[in-house]
Amino acid sequence: MATEEHEMMRPEGTNGDVEVPARGGSGRRRPNQPLNMNHYANKKSVAESMLDIALLMANASQLKAVLEQGSNSSFYVPLITLISISLILQIVVGVLLIFIVKWNLNDEKMHYKLNIMENFATAFVFIIVVVNVFITAFGVQLSSK
Repeated sequence: MATEEHEMMRPEGTNGDVEVPARGGSGRRRPNQPLNMNHYANKKSVAESMLDIALLMANASQLKAVLEQGSNSSFYVPLITLISISLILQIVVGVLLIFIVKWNLNDEKMHYKLNIMENFATAFVFIIVVVNVFITAFGVQLSSK
């Protein structure tokens, strides 16, 4: 009971006797500093862009393999179509991410537009994933020459 009373009387915002340093940086704690949403959104968009570039390169490699196999391949047209859809959507998502990074997240007038753009980017990424599942299901094999 005495320890509960002691915990209740502790001033708000303290962490007992231990000061927890902020992650990264100089190790000094920055009290009362709000999270910079622009910085967070930019890091998130950069990470998404890197994954998008990796998938773009994989799809380009798959497209090359399908084109090398030629039109006598059993799934030539479906694979070309699916890979093309995936590549186009990846470019659209990349452009959306560029606009999302450029705009100021702290400006409340932009929140509605940014939210719509984020929702479209998320929907397109979902479609890209589904399309790539079908690309994998049809199986792109590199020709062994």
